[in-house]
Amino acid sequence: MLDAAIPVITLITLLTMAVNYFGDNSSYGPNQIALLIAMGVAVVIGIKNGYHWSELENAIIQGISLSLGAVLILLAVGSLIGAWLLSGTVPTMIYYGLKILDPTWFYVAACVMCAVVSMSIGSSWTTAATIGVALIGIAQGLELSPAITAGSIISGAYFGDKISPLSETTNLAPAIAGSELFSHIRYMFWTTAPSMVTALILFMFLGFTETTQTDNQAINILSQQLAEQFDLSLYNLVPLLVLLLLAIKKVPAFPAVAIGAIIGGIWAVIFQQDLILRIAQSGTDTLSANIIIVWTAFFDGVVIETGNSELNDLLSGGGMSSMLNTVWLIMCALSFGAVLEHLGMLKKFVDTILSSVKSTGALIATTVATCIGTNILTADQYMSIVMPGRMYKEEYARRGLDPLVLSRTLEDSATITSPLIPWNTCAVYMSAVLLVNPLDYIYYCFFNWMTPILAVVYGFIGFNIKTIVVTKIRSTNTSQLITD
Repeated sequence: MLDAAIPVITLITLLTMAVNYFGDNSSYGPNQIALLIAMGVAVVIGIKNGYHWSELENAIIQGISLSLGAVLILLAVGSLIGAWLLSGTVPTMIYYGLKILDPTWFYVAACVMCAVVSMSIGSSWTTAATIGVALIGIAQGLELSPAITAGSIISGAYFGDKISPLSETTNLAPAIAGSELFSHIRYMFWTTAPSMVTALILFMFLGFTETTQTDNQAINILSQQLAEQFDLSLYNLVPLLVLLLLAIKKVPAFPAVAIGAIIGGIWAVIFQQDLILRIAQSGTDTLSANIIIVWTAFFDGVVIETGNSELNDLLSGGGMSSMLNTVWLIMCALSFGAVLEHLGMLKKFVDTILSSVKSTGALIATTVATCIGTNILTADQYMSIVMPGRMYKEEYARRGLDPLVLSRTLEDSATITSPLIPWNTCAVYMSAVLLVNPLDYIYYCFFNWMTPILAVVYGFIGFNIKTIVVTKIRSTNTSQLITD
């Protein structure tokens, strides 16, 4: 147990120091170093216990390989953001959003919009990279809090992701636990619906108490500045509609996002010629300007000069290069988690804890804590579903609990809390896309906080905990188990 605890204590200490010394910049290098040093400590302990570096190295490589799909998606999203800024897709969403969204109801509307989109396409990541980016821009235009806006976006996105049959995690949890998909979704509503209602009430309260100095004249000025920079029309929303259609058709995320980025580049050439020529250096012919600017948007994003620094920040960014720090953090986090899993350190924690678990409520609370702990240590929501699910499946069955209880608990904790941990892949992604530090937005992810709390409360009071009644019928020839 001491061997298992040392790397974890090292990581927690170093991460605390990183935040203390570097503040908001801790995710831009200090956290990565902390993860690598903690991994090194775990490696030394593993070698002391008889493991060889070659097998630990293979475990690290395997752990990193699990993230390559997410890395490809991240790079594609970087290109998509750059292309959609250049094509006018994101500015168009901001332009019309400024006209129809009232500051009083903005946080509630943002949460509901993201919930509907995420439920339709089954992806919190895609929702944040499309609707979420536009909503952050609108919030800046209305002089509303980016942190609260990010919290409402993430709350809505994860609500939709959690109850959508198209979601990977929604399919993964029942597959691990042994429950049926649509029964799993229906059963999750008992924790999901009250959590979402609570979140909406809190966002409504924040909206009513929000003080903003922005008046209609300021909004009109910002809208006018957007119109001066871009050729704004509903045609600019076609790349968004194509991406949503591809997601609904269950096209995998990487090709879907890549196609959305390519269409955004084509749309920029068709509809934003004036902008491209302004960005291009003087003396560059039209064909070269189109190739250079669109190509640059894919790998390095766009930089638009308007004379207004706030508007420049709003309209500039994106590109694959903007995601490289995120990729760095993901690789370091998964390397650390892979070593701990290979050495059996995570399993040691679980076995030790399970020995003192007596009641159903304690078992559910332990599962929630294990999922959150796995999210912290492995920095990956999929590992946080698979590992605790495998570890606790037999114990749930032994206690006569329906597999639905385990699958719901896995989603209520592993999936939902992943964006709340600053170095988790989900939090890193949300921060990179929304440009809001996780340490700022986590306080406003009300849905993500409320859901695991409800799961634990339900467990201790015995509310809506499905059990399996096993009756053994003996005859002269057979012994049959009938499960109700």
